[in-house]
Amino acid sequence: MFSTLVLILCLTFPVFLLFFFQYRTTFKSPPFPPGPRGLPIVGNLLQLDSSSLHIQLWQLSKKYGPLFSLQLGLRQAIVVSSPKVAQEVMKDHDLECCERPKLLAQQKLSYNGLDMLFSPYNRYWREIRKICVMHIFSSKRVSCLSSIRHSEVKQMIQNISSHASTSEVTNLNQVLVSLSSTVICRIALGRRYEEEGTEMFHRLFKECEALMGTLFVSDYIPFMGWVDKLRGLHARLERNFKDMDKFYQEVIDEHTDSDNKTAEEDLVDVLLQLKKDNSLSMDLTNDSIKAVLMNILVGATDTTAVTSVWVMTSLLKHPRVMKKVQEEIRSLSGKKPFLEEDDVQKFPYLQAVIKETLRLHLPAPLLVPRESSKKYMIDGYEIPAKTIIYVNAWAIHRDPEAWEDAEEFKPERFLNSTIDHRGQDFCFIPFGAGRKICPGMHMAFAALDVILANLLYSFDWALPDGMKSEDIDTEVLPGLTMHKKNPLCVLAKCQM
Repeated sequence: MFSTLVLILCLTFPVFLLFFFQYRTTFKSPPFPPGPRGLPIVGNLLQLDSSSLHIQLWQLSKKYGPLFSLQLGLRQAIVVSSPKVAQEVMKDHDLECCERPKLLAQQKLSYNGLDMLFSPYNRYWREIRKICVMHIFSSKRVSCLSSIRHSEVKQMIQNISSHASTSEVTNLNQVLVSLSSTVICRIALGRRYEEEGTEMFHRLFKECEALMGTLFVSDYIPFMGWVDKLRGLHARLERNFKDMDKFYQEVIDEHTDSDNKTAEEDLVDVLLQLKKDNSLSMDLTNDSIKAVLMNILVGATDTTAVTSVWVMTSLLKHPRVMKKVQEEIRSLSGKKPFLEEDDVQKFPYLQAVIKETLRLHLPAPLLVPRESSKKYMIDGYEIPAKTIIYVNAWAIHRDPEAWEDAEEFKPERFLNSTIDHRGQDFCFIPFGAGRKICPGMHMAFAALDVILANLLYSFDWALPDGMKSEDIDTEVLPGLTMHKKNPLCVLAKCQM
């Protein structure tokens, strides 16, 4: 990648010089936030490492401050790294900052922004979000789906019990990703898709997410888009889009076939019924339904599985906390064979453990990038329209001015605390804040609660022979979601 860009720079050096001098003249005033110096045209693109971008931006914030700038090719960007500046962007200037940058892969896989996540802030977005909040993510709908979560968690507990009976090591990454995808498939699509094999879904969804986090040169330097073709990215994107679209269409066809109707109403049934009723103030098309399905299948599967893995990782690294949370669950459970969602509300320390994990290991460390719709002033700087905005929630969650012992895993900080995840406390924003806050929080916590409570209630956990808690790594894979790089392999022992 680097050698290709250097060659292009040499061949088109006069163009670079022209742009460079135009850029300096145009943006000399008014003031723009400081930032690292970049190369002509490519700016800071070659300096950024996508595998650990949130950490790299955090380190840059120590030098340039909680609000600094980047030059990404021909596009400007700012990075927000403190609760104070985050509040200005996501509350005080939320209306000016709630657009999404139009990036090639995200637009393609969302059917040109027909979903909730990557849609521009307009009437369509308000309508599609309203539909999802009222008919998919409402408290009533989430409660109605509890039987699905319970049955799948019980199945997971049985599978782990079989491992425990033979002292077999359990790959928790694998178990929890499989559980999350099965739960979401049943909730959204109406069945488990076991006969097709879950590997197909994991491959499709993983590739979809990877492409959304991949740097396409054309997004930042349009006249160099041919570089993406040489790298095979266009063919890869088109292949994934066609595979996903084929799957969505098969799901829709299956649901419109009266011979395949099931007694259990799923989310596709809800969306198709809304389309049929013509009761909405907008036309709900098949492409709109497919785009919303992408949000649910990719987003919900990833965040639930990833957070569950990080909770168990954190507990195994901190035996004191593991012991304390298990004592709470077991002393208050009443010796039930299975803990249901209503039971989990009795466990404040478990809730604190989940929140502390989301503070240190939130699923999307940079949230979803925003874009300014018009110029505005922040912290004495003028931010032009079309500026990309990165909110580094990972850095904000570690801000020593907002958190005592910010790098330490201390769930106690959330006991008797009013700080929560609903976007009102800008030192803790795992689901974002403002108009574009994630609407699926309630559904995510419903799954997390019942999964983790039963894992901790049913089993004692240990590491394989020869491994100590300090040996557990916290390395992550590149991508929009912070997956643990190396699987969490553990030994489960059944509670008698």
